[in-house]
Amino acid sequence: MRCLLIGASGFLGGQVRARLAADPAVTVIAAGRSGPLRLDLDDAGLTARLRDLAPDVVVNCAGAIDGSPASLARGNVVAVARLVTAAAAIGCRLVHLGSAAEYGVVPDGRSVGETFTPQPVSAYGMSKLAGTELVLAARRDGLTATVLRVFNPIGPGTPSTLLPGRLVAALRDPAIRLGPLDGHRDFVDVRDVAAAVEVACWVTGALPGVVNIGSGRATALRDLAALAAGMTGVPQPIEETIGSARSAAVTWQQADITLARSVLGFRPEYSLSDSVRSLVAA
Repeated sequence: MRCLLIGASGFLGGQVRARLAADPAVTVIAAGRSGPLRLDLDDAGLTARLRDLAPDVVVNCAGAIDGSPASLARGNVVAVARLVTAAAAIGCRLVHLGSAAEYGVVPDGRSVGETFTPQPVSAYGMSKLAGTELVLAARRDGLTATVLRVFNPIGPGTPSTLLPGRLVAALRDPAIRLGPLDGHRDFVDVRDVAAAVEVACWVTGALPGVVNIGSGRATALRDLAALAAGMTGVPQPIEETIGSARSAAVTWQQADITLARSVLGFRPEYSLSDSVRSLVAA
């Protein structure tokens, strides 16, 4: 299998690359805006580039996490529109990584399944949902594609742009402040995400349009902070009263992963303690 991996140098993409490269039956074509193979999804010649690379499957781990609404739209909507057009033209499979931010506000205590009507509350969530809708529209037109809707990834290499990465940075530097830790999130190890991507690449036939990838458990953010503090042997960091614009309105996230278990055989292997330990060590 020839797999074109877009965003191969990123947090998620790096783990997906390592997972796929360990399989001798997979040829990984690692691509991004930097590195040996530069591939810009804004390039009008993207279809020709994909035709030359001749992948059996394209995995899209690229995207914008923060920035202005315009930059989020470029990275998560316009780029995806170009990609689905190119993938459809050459007839390959597409595995696209979405985000739990697409769901928006969910009632406390509820496990959210793929049939839940998305109600994103941030520009990021809205842009990711728009990208998902483009993939689903291409599916209806015949593209073999699925969106793995990833909840809150954690583990080795977590960047400071994500809460667990900021948390560990704050534990090491008391000058760093965090937003309020009032909510609950579903944290899934990045290595488990990579395993789900690998299975999605190999599945014969069509997968569902959207599949949740999470741990299936909601964790209180203060419990995460206490766990990380205990592993580093320092006090919990100070909380500010103003949180991230991406997540302040969302107090609860817990994935229903029944569908992932059914169609991907997905069962997370890494506990939250495993994930935090590897993050702290890294």
